[in-house]
Amino acid sequence: MLTDKKLKDFNRYLKMENIEFNDFYKVPNIKFDISKLKSDLEKILTKRKFNTLGIKNFGAISLNQIPDDKESTEGHNVRGTYWTLPDESGNEVIRDKPIDENKYTQLVSDFQNTYFEEVYKTLKKKFKLGRVRILLKEPRSTLSWHRDPEPRLHVPIITNLGCRMVIENIAKHMPADGTATITNNTKYHNFFNGGEQDRVHLVACVLEDPFKK
Repeated sequence: MLTDKKLKDFNRYLKMENIEFNDFYKVPNIKFDISKLKSDLEKILTKRKFNTLGIKNFGAISLNQIPDDKESTEGHNVRGTYWTLPDESGNEVIRDKPIDENKYTQLVSDFQNTYFEEVYKTLKKKFKLGRVRILLKEPRSTLSWHRDPEPRLHVPIITNLGCRMVIENIAKHMPADGTATITNNTKYHNFFNGGEQDRVHLVACVLEDPFKK
């Protein structure tokens, strides 16, 4: 049992190490059918390939677009602005191009009449969304240490216990059980797949920051 002094010391340690346990928000009252998502993902992959942008171990497929603008799902529109710490200097730099997330309001035609359309409509009723993408992280790989302009909502579709989202000093596994989790990507974070199979998440940009409330 923690005494008052030990509890205060522990809380002081958490504050000193900048450890936050509320940067992963599990969305209540949402439960999607993972078997349907996996099945329709296989169908989508017969029509579309992951856009890699030449980035090793990364891939993305856009679920929505700027109305009638196919180019909004191509090239660097798939990735967008982020900030990173690339070297030992510790100086932050900005990468890629800014995206007007508010314009992404139209479902890409390949996803019409699939279970992804139902998921998209359900999420749009609950949240103000920007781009929604299917993101691939290949086995035994990691993202850069970076921060994004907004939080992200994750619905894991294919994952393994070696997959972890790391936000500053906290690492968590998000299971593919139909639930949705909003992560505080405005803080420095990365994602690593330490397993031996692909990791695939549906990931949406959330434009109303729940972590500022």
